Amino acid sequence: MVLKFSDDVIIALETGAPIVALESTIISHGLPRPRNHVVALELEAVVREAGAVPATIAVLDGVPRIGLDGKVLERIAGDEGMRKLGHRDLPVAVATGASGATTVSATAYLAARAGLRVFATGGLGGVHRGWTDEQDESADLRLLAGTRITVVCAGVKSILDVPATLQRLETLGVTVVGYGTTEFPGFYLSGSGQPVDWTVRTPDEAACVMAAQDDLDGPPSAVILANPVPEHEQLDPALHDRVLAEALAAAEREGVTGQAVTPFLLGHLVEHTGGASLEANLAAVRGNVRLAAQVAVAWTERGAHHI
Repeated sequence: MVLKFSDDVIIALETGAPIVALESTIISHGLPRPRNHVVALELEAVVREAGAVPATIAVLDGVPRIGLDGKVLERIAGDEGMRKLGHRDLPVAVATGASGATTVSATAYLAARAGLRVFATGGLGGVHRGWTDEQDESADLRLLAGTRITVVCAGVKSILDVPATLQRLETLGVTVVGYGTTEFPGFYLSGSGQPVDWTVRTPDEAACVMAAQDDLDGPPSAVILANPVPEHEQLDPALHDRVLAEALAAAEREGVTGQAVTPFLLGHLVEHTGGASLEANLAAVRGNVRLAAQVAVAWTERGAHHI
């Protein structure tokens, strides 16, 4: 598979500069237009301000792109026909010349193929509520179990079964580390009520974990660096719990199932919190992107070199 790199990313790879991979689904499918384009530019600026190079990832006309220039980023934000691509969709997208924004699984896969080690996103997918009946689980988990990349995120989306997701990550051998917290983040909320076994408190400590992972040369798997949204920027917990319960009841009442459940629940949260859930989501993403850039800088300063 041929990857196309932006000029900035080519220079960063050649010089060993720190790079942060960013997903494109949040741009094409996660935010209203035209704010999505503004946020895309803002997140890339956050990476640069922290001393790293942003590499937003997407597939355009069948070509996986690692880093997007201004016009291409604008296309991702403005094209309503842009598909949503998980890693399983990549072979078909490439073969048919399709264009699409990449989810967590596709972004992580392409970033690792490009030799990148740090990836920032909002929240991971995971095990869905009612898993024992429908066995609905995000493709993110298994992909991360076989991909050597560090993912900075605010936990998993709170509409999911968080305890079951953490158990699944343990089964798959994916390392989970809290950043400055002993509690797994709750995406919109600072905490989910679930503990994490390990905590790091600086970007350099996170880079040390990455280095130790390489030194041990174990099975290729991700490190999830779980970074909570600050308490003053989180969604009000009482509002979150009430609206989520209403959303789950509405989904069951309307017969929403399968892949339609997540966008239905997220849309319900945005509408019935007056947009507050969206603002908490963006606060989490900004914090994750900033931390990812700091980790990428620390990783580079430790003498690591991108392939």
